[in-house]
Amino acid sequence: MSLHPVVADVTAEIVARSKDSRSAYLEMVAGEKRSERGRARLSCGNLAHAIAASGHDKTELQNLFAPNVAIVSAYNDMLSAHQPFESYPQIIKQAAREAKGAAQFAGGVPAMCDGVTQGRPGMELSLISRDAIAMSTAIALSHDVFDSAVMLGVCDKIVPGLFIGAASFGQLPVIFIPAGPMPSGLPNKEKAAVRQRYAEGKATRDELLAAEMASYHGPGTCTFYGTANSNQILMEMMGLHLPGAAFVNPGSPLREALTRAAAQRAVALGREGASRFGEMIDARSLVNAVVGLLATGGSTNHTLHLVAMAMAVGYDLRWEDMARLSAVTPLIARVYPNGQADVNHFHAAGGIAFSVKTLMAHGLLHADIATVAPGGFAAFAHEPVLLDGKLEWREGAAHSHDRDVLRGCEDPFSAEGGIKLIEGDLGQAIMKVSAVAGEHRRVEAPAIVFDDQEDFLAAFKAGKLDRDHVAVIRFQGPRANGMPELHKLTPALSSLLDRGFKVALVTDGRMSGASGKVAAALHVTPEAYLGGPIARVRSGDLICLDAQSGKLGLKVDPVEFGARSPARQPVNQANPYGYGRDLFGLFRQTAAPANRGGGVFGARSANVQSAEAQDDVQWSADHV
Repeated sequence: MSLHPVVADVTAEIVARSKDSRSAYLEMVAGEKRSERGRARLSCGNLAHAIAASGHDKTELQNLFAPNVAIVSAYNDMLSAHQPFESYPQIIKQAAREAKGAAQFAGGVPAMCDGVTQGRPGMELSLISRDAIAMSTAIALSHDVFDSAVMLGVCDKIVPGLFIGAASFGQLPVIFIPAGPMPSGLPNKEKAAVRQRYAEGKATRDELLAAEMASYHGPGTCTFYGTANSNQILMEMMGLHLPGAAFVNPGSPLREALTRAAAQRAVALGREGASRFGEMIDARSLVNAVVGLLATGGSTNHTLHLVAMAMAVGYDLRWEDMARLSAVTPLIARVYPNGQADVNHFHAAGGIAFSVKTLMAHGLLHADIATVAPGGFAAFAHEPVLLDGKLEWREGAAHSHDRDVLRGCEDPFSAEGGIKLIEGDLGQAIMKVSAVAGEHRRVEAPAIVFDDQEDFLAAFKAGKLDRDHVAVIRFQGPRANGMPELHKLTPALSSLLDRGFKVALVTDGRMSGASGKVAAALHVTPEAYLGGPIARVRSGDLICLDAQSGKLGLKVDPVEFGARSPARQPVNQANPYGYGRDLFGLFRQTAAPANRGGGVFGARSANVQSAEAQDDVQWSADHV
């Protein structure tokens, strides 16, 4: 089938508006590509330092024509999804040797777990960590002794950070290697019910802990469809995994076979000088990632990350592009929090291979993108199997094995994608509509304003929120406090909804990949810290959040509203100290608006200086 006209138009518009920035990026890549292999540029002293501790690989590394693969890893024991990476370097090194190459552990990057830091001060470092990871990746690759690289990462900010760091070395082929999801544990619906009862004081802490541990119970990615698993969809849709690598469980023979195959493919690409990251990832790749995210109801966090990732390779991707794509992309998956199934069920139903097949058949994906896999993007409609111990790929399912979890584009769960752009009197915002029932997508009620999530929770416990209302939680944006996730609010908001109240959330903060069943306008831009309209809202103001029409309205006399002085950030938030927050003050001070990625490489990026980005910076300067 020919490419859908909206997909074609959006792609063309991204290319056109990014002409100068993409050309500048490609010129940088070409300059590095023209140079001889990294090790050949080193002096004998440089090279001796680089291979001094390489043992059996030293002879191979002296051969300047033998490819050397950089291993960049986000391994740590705190993230269940990353704990399996402990054993990967030795597997990768051995596989590289068998392919007549070598691999060196180039560096580790920080990897924090949002599940541990939710509602804690450390969460204020979460979004900032993406840029720290990007810089750490660049440091790891800066030794200039590598011919290709593998990136070991799965979760939240980690994969986007690795991507942005890799983009600075666009002359290298890069393969992302995941670890896979943990086996299914306590069903997500049961876990959420215990959380809600605990928030209402109806369950003990021991009961809550038992439920949480039955859900998060072993090595591997958390099984709900949050940001970590959305990352895996993105990597497949951009052709940066070996096909079907995303959702194979840790510790299985197939998982190890895929890791070995990825290492050997990295050696081959390094030898050939093929599939260089900066050339391979283009506007078509990015549009495929957006469509895959929308079609499967993925994480709202990627409305930040994809913008930042696009900037890193010279493209100006906007929320408006995502909105246009969402309008023509059907929702084909129901995975918690958008349904009751988890990613293991999604994988068993046909998973990514089936999703790629049906989206391509309906013209919603660019089938001609370059990938790290032999066979191009068509290979991603296949799934990996072990036959007599040998890794092979077979054609993916022709039909979904469970239509309650996964469907074809001809009979979707919804005609539109899972994420929607909301605009109006308070600015721009993002809403995850796939998790919200139709009857809860429009809420008109008085505002109750909070400047801290703890104040909201205190009011909930005191019974002060037992009425129809729109909770406005502000000073949670990138400049204010690093834009922490506010997922801790979900049980309380869900409880109020279940009691029959009309409730919604409006915030310049993030919710998380697990955004729940309450209508939530997230990432409100401009943020309160910069004097955005949300800073002028007062309790009692009538707000209308309407996901159906995409409107975020405020029913207050415009003259009166304009005359109000914007609220100021509470004193206790203004100078955060401790938990490492003081070390990242410069990151907060220079962060771009949420609609420009929310990071330090945002509107001020050398790659993208669009008129809109410059306008955002000027608006911010005028309103501080």
